[in-house]
Amino acid sequence: MNDVYLIEKPRQALELFKPLRLEILSRLGEPHSCPELAKELGLTTQKVYYHVKVLETAGLVRMVRERRVRGIMEGIYQATARSYWLSPRLVKLLGGRERVAEQLSLQHLLSLAEDMQIEIGHLAARDTDDDTPSLGISAHIELPDETSRAAFLKEVQSTFKQLAEKYGARQHAKASGNETSFRLMLACYPHRPDAATDINQID
Repeated sequence: MNDVYLIEKPRQALELFKPLRLEILSRLGEPHSCPELAKELGLTTQKVYYHVKVLETAGLVRMVRERRVRGIMEGIYQATARSYWLSPRLVKLLGGRERVAEQLSLQHLLSLAEDMQIEIGHLAARDTDDDTPSLGISAHIELPDETSRAAFLKEVQSTFKQLAEKYGARQHAKASGNETSFRLMLACYPHRPDAATDINQID
């Protein structure tokens, strides 16, 4: 089972986002047969089998083994990943990429966040036992006025530029897909913890 499955095709999202299929998928973190799922959910085996096969066709579930039960072969199914991410590009950017050119705009920040989610999703979905070297850093800062914000921006730009020049990847490394080439992103935005939305409250 992979850590992440990145859903990039509209058809996959369409097949997944039905309450019963989401419930089935959540239970398939551990291998189950369709009769076992049917008993847990209080449904007929035929109904569960139909939805499991839809999820399997979409690549979200796979049959991990078979067993013989009373002379009949019974499939054992499991989710293909521990978590499922929706690609932001399922909904294309309205207005085109030219709208996100300004570095100080929220659109630009969202574009970077989309790129990060998609690239990390592909890395996490790779079928490999190797640990992927990565780094995440987060900090809270106080910028009470325009003067402090301008000073902070200037210092960040200077530091970021120095790091990029010192450790910047060469063009031939990018072209060859060299595993020593990394991507560094930096984001700064207003933090309002009280504005967070509980996803369980969304209908």
